[in-house]
Order: sequence, then structure tokens, then C-alpha cells
Amino acid sequence: MTTEEGSTSISMTDAAADAPILDAQGVSKRFGAVVALRDASLRVRRGEVVALMGANGAGKSTLVKILTGALRRDGGTLRIRGRDQSFGSPGAARRGGLVPVYQEPSLIPDLDLDENLRLGGTPREPFHHWVRELGIPDPPMDDPIRHLPLATLRILDLARALASEPDVLLLDEMTAALPTDLVERVLKVVREQADAGRSVIYISHRFAEISQLCDRATVLRDGATVGDLPIEPGVEEKIVTLMLGAALSPAQARAREATGPATTGTPRLRVRGLAAGTKLADVSFDLHKGEVLGVVALEGQGQDELFDALAGFRRPGGGTIEIDGQPQSFRHPADAIAAGLTLVPGDRAEALLSSRSVRENIAVPYVARPRHWGPIAMRREGAQVAQAIERLQIDTRAQGEVRRLSGGNQQKVTIARWIAGGVQTLLLFDPTRGIDVRTKRQIYALVRDLAAQGASVLFYTSELGEIQAACDRVVVIFNGRVVDVLDAQDADEPMLMRAAYGLTAREVRA
Repeated sequence: MTTEEGSTSISMTDAAADAPILDAQGVSKRFGAVVALRDASLRVRRGEVVALMGANGAGKSTLVKILTGALRRDGGTLRIRGRDQSFGSPGAARRGGLVPVYQEPSLIPDLDLDENLRLGGTPREPFHHWVRELGIPDPPMDDPIRHLPLATLRILDLARALASEPDVLLLDEMTAALPTDLVERVLKVVREQADAGRSVIYISHRFAEISQLCDRATVLRDGATVGDLPIEPGVEEKIVTLMLGAALSPAQARAREATGPATTGTPRLRVRGLAAGTKLADVSFDLHKGEVLGVVALEGQGQDELFDALAGFRRPGGGTIEIDGQPQSFRHPADAIAAGLTLVPGDRAEALLSSRSVRENIAVPYVARPRHWGPIAMRREGAQVAQAIERLQIDTRAQGEVRRLSGGNQQKVTIARWIAGGVQTLLLFDPTRGIDVRTKRQIYALVRDLAAQGASVLFYTSELGEIQAACDRVVVIFNGRVVDVLDAQDADEPMLMRAAYGLTAREVRA
């Protein structure tokens, strides 16, 4: 095996071009009793975009963190440009040419963007170039990072990584929190990086992106590499079979019932003329008992403000909220919870006590209700928590600390806490962001089951295909206003996309 480490030119011999720039073999990692990786292998050549795929808990994020120095491997080998490597820190990996963009933003929330760039030694001119290329021409330099929306943080993280000119860029669910317009910009930039001779490891559960962008797919299952496939027509079914051990049938992929709930009578939740912040201008809709109402919007159209207002995190600037016909005014999230509105946020880190156990996280509502202060009925609490764990099929092997769970199991915990205590109206904000196909199916089925039992669900998603999988109806928001309301069975992706850009259903069908 030969490499040309002394040359910065992309031009090379055929033999060197075929040699992997990154070659990880037999990598293993254990966290106490939990085996995260047992035999993971991954090869990446120059100019390749390689998809790293697998169900949540398969070990994808752990492998990326080992490759980039955030974790130390227990076994296996890592060779970069033909030489053995063992990075002791992300800084060492960065100097070695491997730069990640993790699933959760790595910017420090209490610092502003300018301070984050200085702390990380990010060169300013390249950073601003990439921010413009990725669709945010004027990033807020002086605002604390915690005030910025998740989609903006992901773009800023990517621009910061690109500014360091990595040889291998590792993207972990980069587009999971992004609207379609920003997704297209990210895919364009990634493809251009590969065309320029750089390499990309791309983690995503979106097959459309994998097919469009990637050259090969390496598949993990239960901590081991189980396949390496070229991207070609029909490969999706092969990948799913490798990931899950069985192919998906159309009936399994579509969890929703053929008939929806009645939409007459007093709605469970009625919103009229709701305005909040600078983006939510005038939103009205009804959510009925036993209904799953989808919400579709491009980034920054007011959906964040809508869910924050309904959950009591933001005071509305206008409009009304009614629950079962009674006007409501929320000064605090506890007021919304007391009225029956419970939020599962898009950023699951906001909802979890990361160093506490699965049981403690699910049982939070039991100890957070002032009228219930006093001795806790431990047997009753334990039974209801156990029922919620079983119902959502939560993997509790690492239940001592919820942060040890996979992303999909963490998301299940955020939902389970409300199910354990009973739920009337569930506000789900992008609940399947960054989770695998199997867990998505479980969440769709759970949502439909909750609705069948009389609960109401408001379901925002950044993946348009989820509307028909989980919802009865859908509202589309553009520029802070509802521009369309459709039956989910009629709402295919092209129709939803046009509406999300401000075209009404009438204009689409004309």
C-alpha cells in the first residue's frame, strides 16, 4: 500500500487513489457492561462519500467519536494515509485531517459565535465564506449560542469544520434538523468537497440523500460491520435487510389507520390568530380528540414559536388558545402541563437529565407536581414506569445513565415520561430527528395508538414523508401563517413542498 503524504496535490497514481485515506479495522468499545462496538470496520478513499448506516444503537456515533479522538478504542486498528494512528483528542484528530460535525452542536451555549470561533481557533475568512455558501449570509456574531435555532447551529458547526479544510469530513445526521432548502445547500457543498478530492463519512437515515450523494454504504448492526455496498438502484432494500435483518413491507412502513377521527364538536385544542415573537404572525387551527395533526414548515417560518407558545415557554403576542372550549393563558410551562399540554422538544438533550437513570427520567412528572408533593407511591410509580418502558421497547441495558442510551432510545424516554402519567395532548417537535427506520416505525405506531385511545397529538416534522405515515391532517405554515390544511392521505411530498414555499393547494391544483 502506498500513499503520497508529501504532496498536497489531488493528482496521484491510480494505485494511490485506490488506497484508503482512512482504514479502521476490528474496532471495539465497551461502556461497562454495554458493548457499543465489537467488530467495526470502515474504509474511505480520497474523493469518496461513504454512508455509515445502521439502526440506532448499532454503533455509528461511537465509531465516529473514536475516529475523531473523542473516545479511545478498546481494540482494533486505525490507519490514516497508510500509517497507524491513535488520536488522543479531537484536536489531535483535527490536526491529522479528520474533522467531525456531531449530531448535537458542539458550540458552547453561553458564549457568542465570535467567542466560539476564537476559542476553537477557526479562521474567520474561510468560516464566513462557508456560512454564505450554506445559506446564512449574516450569522449573529454577538448573540449567545443558546438563543439560536438548532438548524442555524448545525450550519455554523459545518461551516466551522469546512473552514479547517479537512481531508476527511465526518457528518453525523447533518441534515436531520434542517429544512429542505438548507438540506440542498449542504448536499451541494458535500458533493463539491468530494469532487475536489476530499473524503466524507456521511451518517443519515434518509435514503434519498444516500442515493443522491454517496458512493458506497457501510452498514453496522449490533456494533459490527455487516456489509459494504455500492450505491446503485435498489440498494435501499439491501441496506434495510442488513440493518434490521428483514425487509420493510409497505404495510409496516405506513402505520396510520385508513380512517381518521371525527373532526366535529368542541376541539381538544383550538388556536386562533396566534402570534409570537417576530416570526409567528397569525396561526389558527383545531386539534380534535383522537387526532394526529401534522405541521409542515421550512426553517424559520414560526413553527418553533408556535410550539414554545403552546408549551408555555413563550408568551403569545396575540391570539387565543382554548382547551376543551376553555380559554387558556400560560405564564410558565407548568401551566401548560397542568392544562394537559406536554411538549417533547426537538433537542432531546433539553428534556433529559443526562446523568440520571431511565427510571428517574420517566418518573419526573411524579415529583414535579406541587399538589402531589409528599411521599411518593413507589410501587405505583415503578409499575407505570415499567409499563412505559415496555410499551416503547426502550433498551435499558445502560439505564444507570440515560446519556449512555442511543439517540433513538433517549427520544423514547422523553415520550415515555408523559405516557407513564397519562397524556391528553402531546406536542411532538420533530420527534424522529436522527433516529433509525425501526425506531421511527415504533414512534409512528405509538402515536397512532395514543390517538386511538383518545389522546391528541400535534406533530411537527422536517421529513415530509412522515405526514402520511403518522398523521390524519396537516397544516402548512409559511411566513408565520397557515397557508394550507390538507387531509394527510392527499398530502404527497410535492404538494407539501409547494405549499411550504407559500403556494396554496388551490394554486398547486390549478
